Amino acid sequence: MADAANKYSENIAGKYYVDNQCIDCDLCRETAPDNFKRNEDGGYTYVYKQPASADEENRCKEAKEGCPVEAIGDNG
Repeated sequence: MADAANKYSENIAGKYYVDNQCIDCDLCRETAPDNFKRNEDGGYTYVYKQPASADEENRCKEAKEGCPVEAIGDNG
């Protein structure tokens, strides 16, 4: 389960975030490319845009549910 205390500083403020459990598997970036972006230097993903539509919200939720290491949180 993601821990807000360990979320990456690049995450934009809001409901969704990625914490330091991320293994850079690319699933969330493929599922919700409008919301997740890779930190090339660190080799992890972060939320660069919070969902702004029902479709983006659904994709972020799908990414969270599919994350193999539960690195995506949704409590901001």
